Amino acid sequence: MLRALPRAQCSLYTSVKRSGELRHSVCRRAVSTIRSGSIEASMVFDKGVTLYTAGTPNGWKANMIIEELKIPYKLHAIKLSDNDQKQEWFLKINPNGRIPAIVDHDEGDLPVFESGAIMIHLAEKDPNGTFLPKDTKKKAEVISWLMFQMGGIGPMQGQANHFVRYAPEKIEYGIKRYTNETKRLYGVIEKHLASGKEWLAADQYTIADMANFAWIAWHDWAGVQIDDMPHLQKWMKRIEERAAIQKAMDIPEPSFVKQYENDPQKKQEMIDGAKKFMGSQK
Repeated sequence: MLRALPRAQCSLYTSVKRSGELRHSVCRRAVSTIRSGSIEASMVFDKGVTLYTAGTPNGWKANMIIEELKIPYKLHAIKLSDNDQKQEWFLKINPNGRIPAIVDHDEGDLPVFESGAIMIHLAEKDPNGTFLPKDTKKKAEVISWLMFQMGGIGPMQGQANHFVRYAPEKIEYGIKRYTNETKRLYGVIEKHLASGKEWLAADQYTIADMANFAWIAWHDWAGVQIDDMPHLQKWMKRIEERAAIQKAMDIPEPSFVKQYENDPQKKQEMIDGAKKFMGSQK
């Protein structure tokens, strides 16, 4: 559990940078950020969640469930290129140093990490079961399709992204291995939807749809085309038309997919920056 300040002292949630070290104290009342001698104060915040995220598919997954459920939240954008996620204060929230993560202030400042765990945690708290049914069989179906994304599409497409976009040299085996497997997994969804289903599980829109969509939405970035998957495309259109999804994919900043899709120069600059961040380019 994160160290919480006594309520009497809990008027500020502070981040203090001294001698290159970022020190973070978690508080349930408000946020004051002290950087380079300047102080930025925000409104009292003692309910909902603090969301630590970045503009990636996994980050979008957490954003989506929060926006869909209209959970009050304070946004803390994580700059991956600056290794914010490796700072000691963040490792107290997620020891693995990855986004997204939340601190649930309604549960005594409970830290929750891993995108799927965040989705389940928040969806289960909804008494109406809007995006995760309370019925045991339906819930199992939803979680099965959520794990399909987490154990299949996410890891495989992540590797496809690397070999297609970021690897220091073109390795055909890696490109074919992971783009083909990603396409195969898309095909599983296409076949499932073609059987007459509108959504992946429980005959309703759920966190399983959100999670899989978050990754498939940037299929082109991974070098995978879906022109031959009409049911998948229709399913994606139904999801991307939702206001909460549109907002979620612009948190903490407009989606880089949308920003750069029509600007080859900006796209290449982004790729080069990512390569430097990952150590595949000097």
